[in-house]
Parts: sequence; C-alpha cells; structure tokens
Amino acid sequence: MVPTTPADLIAAPDGRRAAAGRPVLGQVDAVTVLSVFVVMLTVVPARFIVGPLGAAGTPAGIMAVLCLFWYLSSMIAARTSPIRGVQPVRTVVVVFCCAMLASYAAANLRYLPALEANAADRGLILTAGWAGIALLAADGIPRLDRLEAVRRRLVAGGGFIAALGCLQFFTGLDLAGRLAFPGLTTSTSYTSLLQRDEFNRPMATATHPIEFGVVLAMLLPLALHGAVHAGEGRRGRRWLLVCLILVVLPMTVSRSAILGLAVCCVVILPIWPAMWRFTAVVMLGVFMVGLRALVPGLIGTLTSLVSDIGSDSSTVTRTNDYVVLGDTFVHRPWLGQGFGTYLPQTYRILDNQYLLSAVETGVVGVAALLTVLLSGWFLARSARRAALARRDAVTAHLAQCFAASMAVALFSFFTFDAFSFPMVSNLAFLLLGCCGALWRLTRPERSREP
Repeated sequence: MVPTTPADLIAAPDGRRAAAGRPVLGQVDAVTVLSVFVVMLTVVPARFIVGPLGAAGTPAGIMAVLCLFWYLSSMIAARTSPIRGVQPVRTVVVVFCCAMLASYAAANLRYLPALEANAADRGLILTAGWAGIALLAADGIPRLDRLEAVRRRLVAGGGFIAALGCLQFFTGLDLAGRLAFPGLTTSTSYTSLLQRDEFNRPMATATHPIEFGVVLAMLLPLALHGAVHAGEGRRGRRWLLVCLILVVLPMTVSRSAILGLAVCCVVILPIWPAMWRFTAVVMLGVFMVGLRALVPGLIGTLTSLVSDIGSDSSTVTRTNDYVVLGDTFVHRPWLGQGFGTYLPQTYRILDNQYLLSAVETGVVGVAALLTVLLSGWFLARSARRAALARRDAVTAHLAQCFAASMAVALFSFFTFDAFSFPMVSNLAFLLLGCCGALWRLTRPERSREP
C-alpha cells in the first residue's frame, strides 16, 4: 500500500509534488490495482481459467487473491498499513471468512469424494479473493476523487461488455469465444450462444446471459451517476454509456436482469427531484417504444417472462429446488456440507444462491452472506446521510447509487446461484469495498483518525 497521509501525498519520493487526484508516476496505489482488476474482470472472458484451479482460476480471481496478499503484507509496517480508523467492512469480511472456514472444517469431518474435496479447496481460494478485493477497496482508496476513478472505470468496463453483447444479440457473433490466451483453458461449464423465443441471449465476456444481465443492472446506477453529474463536454459520452447499458440489459432475455432494472428504479427515482422523475418515466416509455420498433417481439417476450412467473418451466424448476431443504439441509443445518461441494454434476443445479448457501454453509453461511450484502447497503446509506449533512449533493447521489447496486445484488441472488459465476461475485465484493471506502471518506471524524 502506498502512504495515504497528507504529508506522504505532498512529498513524493522523487521530490515532486503528487497530483491531487493521481499517484505520482512510478507509484502504484490501491486504485491502480483495482483498475487493472476491473479490466481483467470485464475485458478478459470469465470462461478462460488456469486449468488446475477450476472455477477459482480466472485471471481476475487470481489477481483478487494477490490483492489479499498485498493487503496483508502491507500491514507489516505502520507507515504502509492500510488500517486507519474504524472500517466495518473489515469486520464483515472476517465474519464471512470465518463462516466459510467453519463450513470447510465441517466438510472435512466427513468423507469427501475427490471432486467435492477439490471443490471445497477452490471455495477457500474464491473466499480469499473476495476478501482481498473488498478489503483493498475499503481501506486502500484514499480520497473521493480516487473512488470516482474506480466508478468511472467500472462503468467503462460495463460499456465495453454492453457493446459486445449488442453485437452478439444482433449477429450471433461471439467475439469473446474466438479469443485465445496462452496458458489459459476454457472452462468446461462454458455454454455456447443461448436462445430464448428465437432471440439470441448475449453474454459478452460473462459465462451466462443471466450473469451478464445482472452485472449490467449492478453497473447501471453507477453509469447514471456519472451522466447526471457530468461536466460540460462529457455528458454526451456518459449518457451514451447509460443508453448502451439500458438497451442491452433487456436483450439478455433474463428475469434477473429485469428484476435488477426494477430495483434500480425503486432505489434511485425517489431521491431525484420531481422534474427528473417525470423525465425519467417519459424517457423510459420512449425507450420501450423504440425497443419494440427496433426488435419486434422482445418486449412481449419480456412481459411474458414476468407474467408467467409461477407457471412456466423455469419457475417450476426453481420451486422444485426446495426439496433439498428436506433431503440435505436438515442433516447439516448449521454449517452445511461444505462451501462449493454441492456440485451440479453430482446433485442438481440450484438457481438460488441463498438456497445453495443454506445447503453448503448452513444457517451460519446464509447469515454471513446476508451480512455482506446488507452491510453494503447500510454503509452506502450512512454515507449518503453524512454527505447530506454537509450539503454535498454529488457525494450523496453517489452513495445512493452504490446502495442501488448492492440492492440489485441482494435481490438477484434469489434468482440464480451467483457464487458459481465469477464476474458477478467478484463485482459484488468490489462494490462492498467501495461502499466501505465511501462510508469512511464521508465520516466527519475521519480527520481525527491516526
């Protein structure tokens, strides 16, 4: 970690003054590392892995684990220690890691087939990576302008995958699938281009259209913040990113994506002025009419997805998943059978992360997962209240947008097994860290911290 005290920011190692918003050339701060992580997360297809590591071997996942090592090693010396004052994300991450470790220990008290034993080990690697990203963001982002840099790069990555998804929807061309990286192999869980009601379902660099749609929904609030508070000369580009994400999101033909869009509207619209809300509703109506004209039948398909909840095959399959509560959960209710050990090829696919966590990590694991997602919401909301107390409308709006992103994750985890998808799970913990950083940077008493 680079120094973050005012004296260290002013006096650069080579005698030059550090720029107000960026580290001095030659230095690498947490935001630089997180920016590289965002590129790996969005640009490098998640289907490419280091073979022996399996699902934990994505380039972004490996870098996340290295971030944890860097974070821990920086604590050796007080000058470079990232721990400065109170940070709730640290407690949340420790609780989550302890729950996963307890589940791992409980799993090894019984006989584990080789596949399940390897999956349990991979689960620990994933947990270490998620912890590293969340801690590095929460404690390593030094100023609000550097947090804004992370937000911009996340939105840029979202715009990139949205452009790939748009191309894939209209042409069926999977550019990400045509790439090759030395030393990396394609995950066996990778599926080719999917279709629903004769519509291509894009996934860009994600591993599934559902994951792709939820990721876009999580990034949409951050893109809206950049467009609403853009400076002169930047509004066109930033509204273009918003429109691109908003157009591609329904093209995934996913209920989870539509749910995410609805959550965004419910969280963000109430804080906007009345004129903004009216304009947003009108533009959303225009958008739906335009999408109906551009892609005939898509709006009808999306409408049927929502109206047929409870009767279509997808919903019935998810409802039938609850049989595992009687078959598996009751035998190991507290710590579960082990994180990552409920393999689809051995048991069945559970399209509900909370249900899957109940089976794999028990009541303790579900409570830890809810703590992670809810803490992001409450930290962002607390940061909003602190910003409003200082009459900082821009930071207050940013905090509400981060809260909206965490709310999308909270509700979307009901609709698919999110921890089985590397892009959305890594993004959720990165956003948790950003919420923690925003909470820390908006606290009035932070100037009195050591």
